[in-house]
Amino acid sequence: MPTAHVFIATSLDGFIARKDDDLDWLTSFSAPGEDHGYNTHIAGMDGIIMGRGTYEKVMTFDEWYYEKPVLVLSHSLDPASVTEHLKDKVEILAATPEAAMEIAASRGWQRVYADGGKLIQSFLRAGFVEDMIVSTIPILIGEGAPLFGPLPADIALEHLGTKSFPSGLVQSHYRVKR
Repeated sequence: MPTAHVFIATSLDGFIARKDDDLDWLTSFSAPGEDHGYNTHIAGMDGIIMGRGTYEKVMTFDEWYYEKPVLVLSHSLDPASVTEHLKDKVEILAATPEAAMEIAASRGWQRVYADGGKLIQSFLRAGFVEDMIVSTIPILIGEGAPLFGPLPADIALEHLGTKSFPSGLVQSHYRVKR
């Protein structure tokens, strides 16, 4: 079975988006010349599994940023709704995390980038997340979509390292203990 790997940013108060899903606080955080490691992270992945909310948000951007194949988990989106220019890059599946990882395995994927708050939460609950790189942006937004949600049990993490950047961004890397 492939392993899932998280690379995500949060506000200092733990939110990945505002209540209305706005990311202005994140997209306006500019760190010229700072390499936060995303390109290195994504280069080590075979594919991406993302949630519906993340897919819908990314579709509002001016361009499609993903070079790797993307599986979108959604029970409400129509698979035929994928735009023509993304048909060879994106597949919408009404699948559980377990079924999605089985599909990834059948395609030879060993390392999956898990993208999206609710998807990450479901992958954590299912035990698929191998490690997480969490970048904390130095801003408080007060309320919004939390990165982490309810869990059936504690999930122990091993701290692998923390980096700080001149912009104030702090990035921590954790391995999920098994």
